[in-house]
Amino acid sequence: MTYRPADVALAVKRLQYRHHRALNQALAPLGLSLVQWDTLRHLHRHPDASLHDLAVLTFQTDQSFGPLATRMAARGLIERVPGPGRAVRHRLTEEGARLRAAGQEAADKVVESSFSALSPDQLDQLGELLDAALGPDPSGLGR
Repeated sequence: MTYRPADVALAVKRLQYRHHRALNQALAPLGLSLVQWDTLRHLHRHPDASLHDLAVLTFQTDQSFGPLATRMAARGLIERVPGPGRAVRHRLTEEGARLRAAGQEAADKVVESSFSALSPDQLDQLGELLDAALGPDPSGLGR
C-alpha cells in the first residue's frame, strides 16, 4: 500500500487521540489529568524549569499554563521558587514525584498496549521514522 502524507498525518492524529483518551482514563484514579501528569514528567526531566519552558514542553500557551501551575502548586504537586532576576522556577514536591512515578506506570501500560502489535524492530523503525520526520527540536528542550 502506498501512503500519502495526509494519510500518515491522520493516522498519527488518531493514535494521539487514542493515547490522550486512554491516558486521561488511566491517570484519573490518581487525581491527575494528562496535562498535569505531563507537567510532573517534564519537571522530573527538567528541574527548575520556567513557566515558559513548561508551557512549551506540555504544548500549552504561557497564558493557559500559568493558572495550571498555580492549581498544581496549591495541591502540593509542584513548588514555585525564585530564580534569577524576576524568573520563577518550578520543582516537584514529594507528592508530585510520587504521583509522577505512579502516573508513569499507568502511562507505560497504555502505550505498551497501544504498540503491542509491533515487533521490537518495527517499534524502533517507527521511532526512527518519526524522529526523521520531526527533525531537530527547535526549542532546545528535548523531547
